[in-house]
Amino acid sequence: MRGTGNSVVSRCGRLHPRRNETTRASKSEGAIDRFAQPFVFARLRILASPAALAQTYPDRNVTIVVTTAAGALTDTLTRAVAQQLSEMWKQSVIVENRSGAGYSIAAQSVMRGEHDGYTLLASETGFYTTQPHLYAEGKLAYDAERDFVPVAGYGTIPTALLVNPSVPVNSVSDLIALAKKKPGAVTFGTAGVGSALHIAGLELESLTGIKMTAVHYRGAAPALSDVIAGHINAVIMGPSVALSSVKLGKLKMLAFGSEKRVPQFPAEIIKKVNADVQKIVSDPEFQKKYLERLAVQPVPGPIDAFAEYLRTDSAKWREVIKAANVKIE
Repeated sequence: MRGTGNSVVSRCGRLHPRRNETTRASKSEGAIDRFAQPFVFARLRILASPAALAQTYPDRNVTIVVTTAAGALTDTLTRAVAQQLSEMWKQSVIVENRSGAGYSIAAQSVMRGEHDGYTLLASETGFYTTQPHLYAEGKLAYDAERDFVPVAGYGTIPTALLVNPSVPVNSVSDLIALAKKKPGAVTFGTAGVGSALHIAGLELESLTGIKMTAVHYRGAAPALSDVIAGHINAVIMGPSVALSSVKLGKLKMLAFGSEKRVPQFPAEIIKKVNADVQKIVSDPEFQKKYLERLAVQPVPGPIDAFAEYLRTDSAKWREVIKAANVKIE
């Protein structure tokens, strides 16, 4: 079952520098596989030879701007990684929260900064894979693929399809059958138009040919609360905050899933940050303390594979969003 990916991300996170200006589930469960992956981006400009930059970087404080509020999963993982990077680099790594307007407030903050690799963006993969397809051309102040480059990912967040116990279903197949029998009657919560929760629901509709009704909230927490209260039927989201309610019988879990380099950029710096982040998220102690506790799966791998993952995911979500005719004005 596959969801969307946290660049710090929603997916947890990934690291991206800004580009220089000059278990496989069935098809019906595709929307509830991996959820968000956190990643990091940065703006970079070559001010010296790449080799020299790599040897001295970082020689002062580094700031990571996070697209979520403090306490959210992307923020939690970013702060954990930042602490480890600070110890490795012998420099302060400062985390700033700039949530709001999807990923735009944080992204524009990084865009306004220097292109020197000392201001990074930590975000869910939706910044790169879904947001660009939700806006008409020219509506966003940046182009994620043109202006930012992937650096490193933290991990993937498996997603769960959760329903209120009163809904007469016990499997994904049951829910699909109910939705086909009563088009539009099944309601699902989102964290807002175009959010990861919304897109996951749209993909489930696209894959199965069903029609549900999206109910939009200002965040995932109120959407989950209304599923528990019985005000709406379902939600597709990361399971970590819902597991206790599942154990208490307040929720039913129907499914649980897991699973171009820019030549102007100083590749040595990108490689260094990627290698250091991957060293952190691959450490068994870090995984036990942070990833396992939050139901996040590490995504170690080379930069090229990470970038290709983002491009593939972006193409997939473009088709889902286009088919659902979802646009943010």
